[in-house]
Amino acid sequence: MAYDRYVAICKPLHYPLLMSKRNCILLAASSWISGILDVIPFLDVVSHYSFCGSNEINRFFCDPNALLKLSCSDTQNFKILTLSEGGFLAVIPFLFTLSSYAFIITALMKITSSEGRRKAFSTCSSHLTVLVLFYGTIMCIYMSPSSTFSLEQDKMFAILYTVLIPMLNPLIYSMRNQDVKNALRNLMFRKQYKKKQVSNMTI
Repeated sequence: MAYDRYVAICKPLHYPLLMSKRNCILLAASSWISGILDVIPFLDVVSHYSFCGSNEINRFFCDPNALLKLSCSDTQNFKILTLSEGGFLAVIPFLFTLSSYAFIITALMKITSSEGRRKAFSTCSSHLTVLVLFYGTIMCIYMSPSSTFSLEQDKMFAILYTVLIPMLNPLIYSMRNQDVKNALRNLMFRKQYKKKQVSNMTI
């Protein structure tokens, strides 16, 4: 999406060529493939660990950090793998996305029309908000020292990026839609009108 916004704002005349159907499929496929390949080394490492004691994970899903707490083996190599892959598959894409937004902001500042600048900013702000929330929570969980957060804090961050942020996505992206804004205004107006009616009746 960051690349799409970059091309649309910085290279609008080249948009049909750069964001062709083939390129869109390649971008989507590369995201899926990198996500699948990312899991394979972790599965290989964890499969060689020994587990003892309780078989209950203090999570609502099989999170690696919680799983490691049950292992009797030395998990140092898993932590090194997490940091190295996290740097490659989290930090680098995050910095690449931020750099594309730096180019976008530079291009937006050159727009003379304040209305055009406002529309362009509103288009990008929703994606940037989701991006910072998602990557921020993931980096806090998987790329910080294990002693930084307690299990309960880790669980809270896990809920943020697996439940709360995906739930907020439709709301954040739709808030720039004028029809949705008008519907929300009408809903708020109706609620206020009903409250006034109820208060007048009680008086």
